[in-house]
Amino acid sequence: MSELPGDIYTEPEDIDVNTLANLGPLTALAGTWQGARGMDVNPKAEGPRRQGYIERIDLQPIDPQANGPQLLYGLRYHTHVVKPDEVETYHDQVGYWLWEPATEALIHTLTIPRGQVVLATGKAARDAKSFEVVARRGSTENGICSGLFLERNFTTTEFRLKVTVNGDGTWSYFEDTVLAVKGLSEPFHHTDGNTLAKIGEPTPNPLAR
Repeated sequence: MSELPGDIYTEPEDIDVNTLANLGPLTALAGTWQGARGMDVNPKAEGPRRQGYIERIDLQPIDPQANGPQLLYGLRYHTHVVKPDEVETYHDQVGYWLWEPATEALIHTLTIPRGQVVLATGKAARDAKSFEVVARRGSTENGICSGLFLERNFTTTEFRLKVTVNGDGTWSYFEDTVLAVKGLSEPFHHTDGNTLAKIGEPTPNPLAR
């Protein structure tokens, strides 16, 4: 779909219902993963703080999704993060990774229980081993929406997430959330990064079972 179609209602026929066979660059992410060497750099009153973390991500295939003629394959995910030797949740996140085979478009959605949602977009070929998605403040296509407290005090101006699939079966990510923090004259780069190893295989999507 390099151009917007004239017919925006008719859905494609003969859809392959096996999502795991049609995830393109997202194929390597399907399953349950864990990483114990995460590093978070976040803003504090006394300056940047570095915090190690342990992370578990569950990415499971969903049935193919159609917006009229647009066809998307994807993974629903849940990320749970704790500090080493602690049980209290440090970070919790849910959303979707989506890929459109016809255009090689990537969509990443992010929702956190602190009053923020993000829709980031990018492009990646079917066999890509590295890809990036981006969201920017004010965009209606790949944007960021925050609750009042975050919007006034820790304004997110840009979000970037780069994923790299490694040759040993792991995958890594680096995330850069650019903040305009109240009281700081320069943008603050709130960064996170980790490498994840598979601890569980994905479950086929309902239509493919």
